[in-house]
Amino acid sequence: MTEVPSVAHGDGIRPLAAGDDVISRYSRWVRETPDAVAVEDGEHRFTYREIDGIADAVADRLRDRVTSGDIVAVCLDRSAALVAIAVALARLGAVYLPLGPAPGEDRLAGLLTDVRIRAVIGAPDTLPGSGSALGLPVPAVGANAVPHVLAELVPPNPGAASAPPGTLYAVLTSGSTGKPKAVAVGAASLANLVRWYHDLSDLGPGDRMALIMAAPFDPHLGDLWGGLAYGATLAVAPDSARYSTDALVDWFRTARVDVSVLATPMAEPLLGRAWPGGLRLRDLLIGGDRLRTWPGPDVTTRVHNVYGPAEATINVTSALLGEADRTSPPIGGPIPGVTLCVVDEDDRIVPRGTAGELLIGGVCLALGYVDEEMTARRFVQAPEGSGLERVYRTGDKVRMGDDGLLDFLGRLDDQVKISGVRIEPAEVEAALERHPEVRRAVVAVRRSRDGATGLVAFVEPAPGSAPDPDGLLQGTRSAVPAQAVPQEVHLVERFPLNENGKVDRAALLASVPSPGAERAEELRGETEELLAGLWRDVLGTADVHARSNLYALGGNSMHAVALAGAIKRTFELELSMKSVMELRVLRDMAAAIDAERVALAASEVSRTATVTDW
Repeated sequence: MTEVPSVAHGDGIRPLAAGDDVISRYSRWVRETPDAVAVEDGEHRFTYREIDGIADAVADRLRDRVTSGDIVAVCLDRSAALVAIAVALARLGAVYLPLGPAPGEDRLAGLLTDVRIRAVIGAPDTLPGSGSALGLPVPAVGANAVPHVLAELVPPNPGAASAPPGTLYAVLTSGSTGKPKAVAVGAASLANLVRWYHDLSDLGPGDRMALIMAAPFDPHLGDLWGGLAYGATLAVAPDSARYSTDALVDWFRTARVDVSVLATPMAEPLLGRAWPGGLRLRDLLIGGDRLRTWPGPDVTTRVHNVYGPAEATINVTSALLGEADRTSPPIGGPIPGVTLCVVDEDDRIVPRGTAGELLIGGVCLALGYVDEEMTARRFVQAPEGSGLERVYRTGDKVRMGDDGLLDFLGRLDDQVKISGVRIEPAEVEAALERHPEVRRAVVAVRRSRDGATGLVAFVEPAPGSAPDPDGLLQGTRSAVPAQAVPQEVHLVERFPLNENGKVDRAALLASVPSPGAERAEELRGETEELLAGLWRDVLGTADVHARSNLYALGGNSMHAVALAGAIKRTFELELSMKSVMELRVLRDMAAAIDAERVALAASEVSRTATVTDW
């Protein structure tokens, strides 16, 4: 049987024709339907004519100060003001860089050092205060509006990097070093994406597109331009709809939303309940994280699981979940203009059904990073047999099925080495989620002050369930290597989300005691006292009590070997390294030693009795 390579091409790559970019399409609706509502924010409505007038006034205010190719950082939330400023910057040929309403003083200062920003727009208290400021004539009404919006002209840092020629917008994406990376995207890539939105949902005049994704997160650009380019109304979601499923459902009803994009953690609680009646919602696109929940049979909305990095313009794959035949929701196949290929460690395309790294090519590709050196590392020559010249190396591990749809298997760079073994947190999450009482699991990597690494699991129970954390921990031991068993399992009612709508792992870790901060309990009994002495000797620490966790104190597989040997010499019994690694809590380990001693004693009595009888 001939192996089929893991390559899939989206139907049709449509070149960007004159008048087909998003600003030209938007301008058409200003001419043809000037009185149609472009933005609705609660009780406040702004027509296409009004938004355009505001955008022209902003452009006039900035003209000759901000020119084509200049990067402008925008520190505002979802609002009519944000929409008008995005239009104004596109008209000027400037680069729109959304940072959200509170980017943070240190983050903004670091960005100004690395990126050649010409102006910062926002409320007075968000500006760097290093240059002259201009008032901008934008609306001060709406859920996220601010009373005064200023544009501060920033003296450029000579060593800062500029955007590549042709950049329409830039967004920040997290980097492995902790410093954000600025991704530069051109007009053709965004036009391809919003055309697909239109083709998927038939979005057009009279429809209402949710403007709900957080401003620093690039999907908000798909929301914003997807609506404006096709004459729809942008419905600005209140913050309550982003953090409460009940509030989201109420807002969908009252705002009469037809099409919405939701981050996965926002969407899963909606899919996990009885589907609400009275919704006009026609298409729901879910992305940003691994989806665990299938739509129920009562769902009346078309649900699409989508995937895409900022470096490939928001979204490159889609799966209509009612049609996908999988045990877990796939991230789908390529949208038009996109080519996907899966490669091994040597960049050779693997057969379908084989896991590997996802590479993306096509008209969807961003121009690169503002940092040229970083661009050269991630946007690389395409592998042989892909039919491409240039691809983006995602770092995501996927598997392409026989049907061309992709299953997401986790991040390659999320792998963490524990006791010399490479662990993928996504694999541990999947093991926990196989338990019927678990709705969703998130595994975070925790590092102690001395550099020791361990995993902490957080579990959202299934409705009506109350799983036992120790039982869940025990269940993972048969599914993953011993080194991948989490140090702890914590139950949570709901996962905290960051401003981009993704699970905030840092907040989860901050909600539980740090390594070595377990609830101290005094040692009791001879076994615990002796065992604590062995722990102190092997681990080189005096901070040992009954609830101490071997891994939280920096233990690893080598410590487990040494501890097993010390236990054999002290207690004259065998406790395997595997048992030491699985027991991990001192009191549990002492109880296992006592139980083994009782069993050995009973065995000795039985043997003696048998010999005497004989």
